Amino acid sequence: MAFHVEGLVAIIVFYLAILAVGIWAAWKTKNTGGEGDRSEAIIVGGRDIGLLVGGFTMTATWVGGGYINGTAEAVYVPGYGLAWAQAPIGYALSLVLGGLFFAKPMRSKGYVTMLDPFQQLYGKRMGGLLFIPALMGEMFWAAAIFSALGATISVIIDINVNISVIISALIATMYTLVGGLYSVAYTDVVQLFCIFLGLWISVPFAMSHPAVTDIGFTAVHHVHQAPWLGSVNSSDIYTWLDNFLLLTLGGIPWQAYFQRVLSSSSATYAQVLSFLAAFGCIVMALPAVLIGAIGASTAWNETEYGVPDPMTKKEADMILPIVLQYLCPVYISFFGLGAVSAAVMSSADSSILSASSMFARNIYQLSFRQNASDREIVWVMRITVFLFGASATAMALLASSVYGLWYLSSDLVYIIIFPQLLCVLFIKGTNTYGAIAGYLFGLVLRITGGEPYLYLQPLIYYPGCYPDENNIYIQRFPFKTLAMLTSFFTNIIVSYLAKYLFESGTLPPKLDFLDAVVARYSREHMDKATLVKSDNIVLNELAPVNPRHSLTLSSTFTNKEAFNYVDSSPELSNTEDN
Repeated sequence: MAFHVEGLVAIIVFYLAILAVGIWAAWKTKNTGGEGDRSEAIIVGGRDIGLLVGGFTMTATWVGGGYINGTAEAVYVPGYGLAWAQAPIGYALSLVLGGLFFAKPMRSKGYVTMLDPFQQLYGKRMGGLLFIPALMGEMFWAAAIFSALGATISVIIDINVNISVIISALIATMYTLVGGLYSVAYTDVVQLFCIFLGLWISVPFAMSHPAVTDIGFTAVHHVHQAPWLGSVNSSDIYTWLDNFLLLTLGGIPWQAYFQRVLSSSSATYAQVLSFLAAFGCIVMALPAVLIGAIGASTAWNETEYGVPDPMTKKEADMILPIVLQYLCPVYISFFGLGAVSAAVMSSADSSILSASSMFARNIYQLSFRQNASDREIVWVMRITVFLFGASATAMALLASSVYGLWYLSSDLVYIIIFPQLLCVLFIKGTNTYGAIAGYLFGLVLRITGGEPYLYLQPLIYYPGCYPDENNIYIQRFPFKTLAMLTSFFTNIIVSYLAKYLFESGTLPPKLDFLDAVVARYSREHMDKATLVKSDNIVLNELAPVNPRHSLTLSSTFTNKEAFNYVDSSPELSNTEDN
């Protein structure tokens, strides 16, 4: 394939435009956040993200390179088809459920990151443990989509994959580094517009190519391959349900989602943003579905692609850029390529910022440096944005199974973080002992179920498992959902058991080494004044946590109303009288 100067120029122009918007957003909002509040402004945008920008940025977070490319691939692959393209419906339902049940309690309590409620209730050690799967999910997701972008660009303009990955990562990291959530949000508006316009412009040209059969006919008739509507065999129903629940419920506990929720100007706005993004996810999936259907309806031997077809060449995952390259005019394929690169950067920047936000606040500040200045936290965030961006880029270039790592880490988000989030928000009485037990049980059940993408053989063979072509056993049983439910109920049972044993005197107080049940002033429990700073937050909506009046808390993070609220409680007054 020849080197396309026009394509390279188009990509450079697009990238410079995105970078310019990101820097403009950072400059426009550089004074946002009062003295001592700059780090929070970077993480949650000063909590003043409106409906329009908020709806765009939340939609763009989900509509990434994996979402667009993966949907087209699922529709194209023979034997799977539209029936197995679960991401559009799964993620849309995830946003609806997040808006209905999770957005309001998280936003109304004024948290800054998704990990805040865990550290408030379970302590900083448990917050650190939950940071691990959350970080893995964000980093491997960013690496996977950088990897997909490099392959996509190399298909169309024939430049070195490594160069395209590095440049794309540098652009996304640079504007995230400069402007935080504001830059990410404003560039998301531009990127989402480019995705929508670029893919929709490409569809009519691809559909009208002489080698393409009417997609309405190929949807239900075998022409070049099996009908692209697809079907779910009775033996695969449980696998389908397991994957669908993973997308729907496992799509909720991500910092990238809650960052948008917590940046909303009110709890009601946070809910509306979720519903808008759900609609946006469905709309943005339509051109990808059509491109997958076009790929399934094409006689590839009648195109410049030749034989064998993409499926036989094991290039099904690249069907979207292949359709753009071989079924569209050159100038249209370049425009579509801009759309794909936009999709990637709109997700990659969010993941990098999310990982940096959780580390700077929940690990560095709340666990190790509670008296750190706001300026110090800002610099920690900037350094970690660069480090996490570089790490994701390195993984995209070096790891041969980065998608497998992302699948495994996204499973851990579903199996470990989702049940913990349910417990911390909706189940009274859970404590650190239950959280740790649930964490470990879920982790063990997931790992022992195996992972074909990483060539991990299962240690537990559930009913219906079978070997694939590499002799790695595939589970048909919904073991991921089993692991999630086990983690959830283990947390509740162990928490209540520990509470009973300590409060009944069966176990002496000295064995409460996590200070989770007996100790009234736990050093592990985050003070409300540390977790919440915004003046517009009603503090009495917070879950009651007894504060420790520590001298290590910076005056910046001290909120007298929080102390007055707890000091005035009858329970504490009785204790002090005694």
